[in-house]
Amino acid sequence: MNQNRRLAQLLFKDNFMFGAVMVNEEICRDFLEMAVGFPIEKVEISKEKSMIYHPEYRGIRLDIIARDENKTHYNVEMQVSPKSHLGKRARYYHSQMDMELLLTGEDYRELPAAYVIFICDFDPFGQKKYRYTFRNICAETGLPAADGSTTIFLSTCGKNEAEVPVKLVKFLKFVKADRIDSALDYQDDFIRKIQKFMEHVRSSREMEEKFMLLEELLKDERAEGKAEGKAESILLLLQDIGSVPDGLRNKILKEQDMEILLKYLKLAARVDSIADFEKEMDKI
Repeated sequence: MNQNRRLAQLLFKDNFMFGAVMVNEEICRDFLEMAVGFPIEKVEISKEKSMIYHPEYRGIRLDIIARDENKTHYNVEMQVSPKSHLGKRARYYHSQMDMELLLTGEDYRELPAAYVIFICDFDPFGQKKYRYTFRNICAETGLPAADGSTTIFLSTCGKNEAEVPVKLVKFLKFVKADRIDSALDYQDDFIRKIQKFMEHVRSSREMEEKFMLLEELLKDERAEGKAEGKAESILLLLQDIGSVPDGLRNKILKEQDMEILLKYLKLAARVDSIADFEKEMDKI
């Protein structure tokens, strides 16, 4: 299947399409208003932090990083499949936003409000809610910590339509929809805006090139992950027979050729000493 065909089949919840659509500031603003429940006049997207490779963020992230006219910061991420420790993931994202603000010279007393928002194509807490909102409160008194941090989990598997806005329910049903149902008319201007922009993305040569770049980055990331795992296995075997010198350890960890790493692994499994390993590895 060619790249253009694959791009044409992407749904809104697919990583690339989500990032490509949500960097549109009008769409992002409309979404944030719906998610947080208060009006937002203007949204500014940090496009340099969206749709690119972030080694410090553990690989590819297509989050949407934005701020509004009140300097409130937002991190929005799509979650298609269940992941463990989403709460700690949210904590990590909050800390990243705070650290970036402090590094730019902000005093901690001036830290703006910050929202981490997950759009989940599953029920993260099993309570059949379309929206779960978390803030820090005192366990003994129920008093809020007033630290300005809020985490919101939106779920496509909610059943409490009477408790949330109709627009949010329609949006989450659109997120959950398959290729055919996602093209339906949901009788909602916001969803129509998303659908129209998705067609623009699918027909854009620039977006096709970005999609191809992302695919290559993902391939490289998977390959690096396999190489790292193989290197760790080699080091574990070597540690059973002696202390691994830093130079040898670094050489193994830096090796990316899977064929060479496999030979190292077989060698580590049969040698009796670190010296023998180093002597034989020079012949590979």
